[in-house]
Amino acid sequence: MNSRFEGKVALVTGAASGIGRAVTLRLASEGAAVLAVDVDGEGLDETATRAGAAVTHHRADLSDPRACAGAVDACMRTHGRLDVLGNVAGIARAEHVQDVTVEQYRQMMAVNVDACFFLAQAAIPHLLETSGNIVNLASNAALMGQAYTVVYCMTKGAIVQLTRALALEFMKTPLRVNAIAPGGTDTPLSRNFKVPDDVDFDLMKPYIGYRPSGSADDVATLFAYLASDDARSVHGAIVSIDNGLTAA
Repeated sequence: MNSRFEGKVALVTGAASGIGRAVTLRLASEGAAVLAVDVDGEGLDETATRAGAAVTHHRADLSDPRACAGAVDACMRTHGRLDVLGNVAGIARAEHVQDVTVEQYRQMMAVNVDACFFLAQAAIPHLLETSGNIVNLASNAALMGQAYTVVYCMTKGAIVQLTRALALEFMKTPLRVNAIAPGGTDTPLSRNFKVPDDVDFDLMKPYIGYRPSGSADDVATLFAYLASDDARSVHGAIVSIDNGLTAA
């Protein structure tokens, strides 16, 4: 493995499992010091154990904007700099739109959208000092309508626009901002994903696709590219990794 991140520091959310863990391990394997952030303390312990000394961890409920600022503060206290912000943490749920409660709606917005905004807001002053970058995790659900995941689609669409708007606001600085839009990915989140018993599966076929699910490591490989200097000309991009799901 090469050392594209030697001497650099990354903060990665959702690092207790799935894509967040894969990203954390990949960046650490390429020389980064990583602050792994998640609400799942046990999962963070396992991630840190797998990665070794390169990874420290910070438990936080990122639905609270104060916790987002606190995670960035913890990174600066521990490592003294920040080069990469990986906004990976997210939740997903399938439901009939009429059954969504206010509490469920607010929770998904808080975790999937608010956290990304407030983490970026807190991190950008430090990223400007290091000519760093932000990589947000969007979804194919940001690029196509999906029955039974209306709120999730809304949140991921917001991430696409957050990415583009930040890219434009900081166009005259060295800061880069990009997003990854995965399709189906084999993670604990997708394996535990449940749909109501009475859905019309004909409505779901357009976003199931024909090829097998990708892996968290596939996404981590793309993340490492976008976060590295190899992607120095990539800014404001929404990069799909969805086995052709959104090609039509």
